[in-house]
Amino acid sequence: MIINVKNVEKLLNNSERYRIGITRTHVSVAQKNLVNHSKIRQELVTRFILVLERMIKDGKKSYRKSKKNTRVDMASKSDKNNKTRSNKVPQKKDLELREIEPKSDKQFEAFRKFQAGKNLVLHGSAGTGKTFLSLYLAMKEVHNKDRAQKKTIVIRSVVPTRDIGFLPGNMEEKISVYEVPYDNACANLYARKTAYTDLKNPEIGYPKLLFSTTSFVRGITFDNAVIIIDECQNMTFHELDSIITRCGENCRIIFCGDTHQADLKNNGFENFMKVLKRMNSFSCIEFGIEDIVRSGIVREYILQKMVTYNTGSP
Repeated sequence: MIINVKNVEKLLNNSERYRIGITRTHVSVAQKNLVNHSKIRQELVTRFILVLERMIKDGKKSYRKSKKNTRVDMASKSDKNNKTRSNKVPQKKDLELREIEPKSDKQFEAFRKFQAGKNLVLHGSAGTGKTFLSLYLAMKEVHNKDRAQKKTIVIRSVVPTRDIGFLPGNMEEKISVYEVPYDNACANLYARKTAYTDLKNPEIGYPKLLFSTTSFVRGITFDNAVIIIDECQNMTFHELDSIITRCGENCRIIFCGDTHQADLKNNGFENFMKVLKRMNSFSCIEFGIEDIVRSGIVREYILQKMVTYNTGSP
């Protein structure tokens, strides 16, 4: 490195430029043509070396102190950042439930009965909006701060693959296959693709939306909730019996299904409905072909299926 003697001229009283070589253990001083430069005395060179050694020593102390302070500052900043991150709470996103109007007489009846405080059994043809309607009524109830219900719980069977062990992934990933209809329904109800995921995240602060299968309801008591039991035609009487006996305080419940779409032979839905029809707290609503709202082709297909096979019902 090259050091100008002007930096130490008070000590050396000289302003020549010297070439300085510095290693971890040595300091050397040289000037171009130093051997032939008779005016530079050895004493001056020695004094210059001593001054440089002192400067280097002081510089190392200063560097250590500076490095130590830097570490302290960095540690302080790191602690501050960690504290900030630990205190950071997920922000509540704007989610607003759309207003849905009934599209058929039976949907209107379901609206009216539920608003009157009844529990519901929605049974009938595919494409009549039973699941969509149930989810809307449940979430509307939960969003109402004056209601005791604070969460919606969706329960369904995993038939026809009741044993889901062969599906890839952990239990949550296996079950997620059966959540797709509710994900789609929430995206429609809230006009946001991530609505279902957001509603399931309690950290955001929304009413909780929970999903479970019939395999995980034993021993649980549901309080302050609206419970939707979907695809009831794929449940045994024992499963349906187990679910309804899980209801605790301030629970409302909606059963949805169609016995003509059963994947489970000898399902218990019909016998279960016979019991519910005798209960004053339940209103059983039967959906027919005239209530199909999914599309015209669905209505036409179900009608022609009835005619072809002379089933007399959808």
